[in-house]
Amino acid sequence: MRQVALTLAAMLAPVTAVARDAPPVAVAHPEAKPFGDPTKGPGDVAAVLARAKADGHRVILVFGANWCHDSRALAGWFATPRFRAMLAPRYVIAWIDVGQKDRNLDLARRFGLDGIKGTPTVLVLDSAGKPLNLADAPTWHNASTRSETAIYDYFAAAPAR
Repeated sequence: MRQVALTLAAMLAPVTAVARDAPPVAVAHPEAKPFGDPTKGPGDVAAVLARAKADGHRVILVFGANWCHDSRALAGWFATPRFRAMLAPRYVIAWIDVGQKDRNLDLARRFGLDGIKGTPTVLVLDSAGKPLNLADAPTWHNASTRSETAIYDYFAAAPAR
């Protein structure tokens, strides 16, 4: 019995070493943590609405949190040079911290959302503050599994100003 145990241990030793020394699995998307002080949400929304009105840009309100991997994934894509170049002539963006989906809910309701069901919830507004995507705003809770191309194409569909 002892011989079987020693033989088995000798056979598994290389597998254990390979598993222990394997590099960590890479995340399939970039990540960023843009959500800050939840008390700044109303002021941030007012600022982006004013800027959008002056520039004729659309607004993206991202209701999310730094604890949420889908929120971090969307923020990571937005932070890449490719996305920044596409977003800048079209949108102004506010990152609204919703805590554990219990903060800034009044801001979501202000624009026609029925609270925050998942994070991120991504609301697109025209330059006058009118919601353009109420039906699919809550569907972004799976942002980390969406492809770079799908995310890019969704936001690139808006005309540049």
